[in-house]
Amino acid sequence: MQAAARQRFLEDYTRIRHAEGRGSEDAAYYLQLPYRDLTGRLQNQWTIRAKSFEYLQDRVLPPIERRFRRPLRIVDLGAGNCWLSYRLALRGHQPVAIDILGDSMDGLAAGRHYQPSTSFARINAEFDALPLAPRSIDVAIYNASIHYSPDYRRTLTEVRRCLDPRGSFLIVDSPVYRRREHGEAMRRERHQQFQITYGFASDALASIEYFDEQMLAELARDLGIRWEIHKPWYGWQWAMRPWKARWKRKRPPSRFWILCGRFEE
Repeated sequence: MQAAARQRFLEDYTRIRHAEGRGSEDAAYYLQLPYRDLTGRLQNQWTIRAKSFEYLQDRVLPPIERRFRRPLRIVDLGAGNCWLSYRLALRGHQPVAIDILGDSMDGLAAGRHYQPSTSFARINAEFDALPLAPRSIDVAIYNASIHYSPDYRRTLTEVRRCLDPRGSFLIVDSPVYRRREHGEAMRRERHQQFQITYGFASDALASIEYFDEQMLAELARDLGIRWEIHKPWYGWQWAMRPWKARWKRKRPPSRFWILCGRFEE
């Protein structure tokens, strides 16, 4: 990542996240995530994150745990304020939180709020240059984050280097569309909204920002990935979104699948 583009991205991203009301000076706020947003500002978003996490820990992680029969070495990629690393540590695993944002409200520095009840490493690094030894992790979790990558092939090739051959990578809370034009429409709408709201489009980095079904098939073919697709239930209101979009003649909304990928030998 070029230094100037990275710096501009971090400045834009931090400004937007703070304007959205993310983070708190109260440690109790972080300890309640993802189940409750004690500020009350973004509870709807955290409700979705909580349902994704419950599905992850109840349905996705147990088969992997049985495969290794020991605490998992997990890298939390795009860890943000480290809530997921905290929850994984409570489960008995050995997480490492990685993010390029060190912010004290919404980045790695917020990880201090989970101590001394849990302890895990926090590392400032990029997806495509992970400071991890080859085959040193069992699971990589892209925590609502991989859609910021400008090149999925490069990003996933790097995580493949770090994974145990028996390991998996998980993509959680990133938007998935059936067709590419729907994802591109979302990108345009998002940048236009940022321009109106904040005075800039937040496009310093050429992030992909979504997946589509063709893209997943191409990644499977090119990188030798075997996908396992999970579809958590987010409630009737979420399930009705496609019908509401069709009625209003808008583009179809994204799906939040949990994608479990394994690299074939």
